[in-house]
Amino acid sequence: MSSFSNSQDQENLEPTVTLTDANGRSLPCYVEHSLEVEGAEYMLLLPVDYPIEIVVWDDDDDEEATFVEEEEVISKIFADAQAVLEEQNLKLKRTAYTLTVEGDLPPVEEQDILSVEDEEENSEIEPEEFQFLVSFYHEEQEYEIYTPLDPLLFFARKNQNGQPELLSPEEFKKIQPLLEEQMFDEME
Repeated sequence: MSSFSNSQDQENLEPTVTLTDANGRSLPCYVEHSLEVEGAEYMLLLPVDYPIEIVVWDDDDDEEATFVEEEEVISKIFADAQAVLEEQNLKLKRTAYTLTVEGDLPPVEEQDILSVEDEEENSEIEPEEFQFLVSFYHEEQEYEIYTPLDPLLFFARKNQNGQPELLSPEEFKKIQPLLEEQMFDEME
């Protein structure tokens, strides 16, 4: 299993909500933490299923990985990715904000970990680590599918209709000090 838990470990233990993107796709999430700040309810959300990333390696340099994020590219390769994941008993889902897979992940093997460092020089951010799941070809291009070893978390707030809405980067930056202060106070 991955280093964090998702649906298999938390089913029926925590409340869930659904994030919806501009395309109408949904992403079921566990409410990891909720708090009220200045009259608004904020939530820290963890997807129910495992998030995945599709990576393509640059032809000239096997050291440069690019995450596939363009909708049209994902649409072209989705069926192939879905088929190879099904061979691993994983169901690929086209969810809001991230692709996800449902099922049991294989055990993490040290040689299957991809570390991605922040491209900014002198960055103090730890490299992100991803577990390799499977590779496939589409039109003679090789793609690899990974899942992050650390949980993918979303910050959201409830709107007037009581539905969660993802915070924009600007909103998050504005509210982050207040959220951190209140979460720290609640953990003491």
